[in-house]
Amino acid sequence: MHKKQTGFARIFYATNYSLRGLKAAFFSEPAVRQEVAALSILIPLALYLEVENTEKLWLIFSLVLILITELLNTAIEKLADHVTTDIHLLIGKAKDIGSAAVFVSILLAMLTWGVILI
Repeated sequence: MHKKQTGFARIFYATNYSLRGLKAAFFSEPAVRQEVAALSILIPLALYLEVENTEKLWLIFSLVLILITELLNTAIEKLADHVTTDIHLLIGKAKDIGSAAVFVSILLAMLTWGVILI
């Protein structure tokens, strides 16, 4: 076990771990790749739209929230699969709840875009 980092070194290592996690999620999860593709189209669209700056922020925030939720869902799924790949009632529920969180974040984004654009 290595010594806990503090100060700038801690920030450097934490950033490195986070980037490593983003890379792992991107290359192992099709849903993450699909969401990144959607963000790469929809964020520039949000910036282009003639709406108030606060509305642009809400549009972008709602999209990024989907990615955040997907990353957390992916972490739950990876941890659950590490525990067991057998069918297990509680692990199945945990995975379903994580999936539901992603679904709710997508609904929120759709509602946000709908309210602002209509």
